[in-house]
Amino acid sequence: MNSSTAPDRGRSRRTLILMALFALSPIVASYVTYFWFTPDSRVNYGELLETRPAASLEGMDNHGSPFSLAALRGQWLMLVVTGDACDEPCRHALYATRQARTMQGREQDRVTRVWLMPTAAAIPADIAPTQPGLVIAQVAAPSLARLPLSASGAPTILIVDTRGNLVLRYAADADIKRLAADLARLLRASQIGEAPRSGMLKYALR
Repeated sequence: MNSSTAPDRGRSRRTLILMALFALSPIVASYVTYFWFTPDSRVNYGELLETRPAASLEGMDNHGSPFSLAALRGQWLMLVVTGDACDEPCRHALYATRQARTMQGREQDRVTRVWLMPTAAAIPADIAPTQPGLVIAQVAAPSLARLPLSASGAPTILIVDTRGNLVLRYAADADIKRLAADLARLLRASQIGEAPRSGMLKYALR
């Protein structure tokens, strides 16, 4: 009797395993499709950066007080990094980030905008009054170069998460609505103000 029940148990076990695999196959297929065969229509607008901490930057703000990028951790940051002069691309980048933040409505207070420039740069007197809430800081050029800036030297927009990690990069002429959409997805994915965990960022931006 034992000899007959053992094969039956083995067949039952194999049947259960096959049924479980069949039930899980759509889930497995969806993960494979998403992570390895993601269509272009699901790709975020900004350039997704390698997840790593932003460079530790220190300098002086426009009020003459010490500035530290690390002191802003806990907020989503939109960095606008420019050169010595704030030309038209610089002004557009500042305007785009201001509008993208404003478009977040009640969530906008979770986002801080920071304008970073070399220590020798002059701050145009007409900019600060039109950019409420903007943190303006001068940082040594070699320190700024540690950020993933545009190779052309043009102003660059960077999004940094609440843990201080680099997330996305944009050109100075970024489309405001698409920039705002990326930011909105990130904020939705971190409702309590924390960044999405590694591996969830791509999902958050789809």
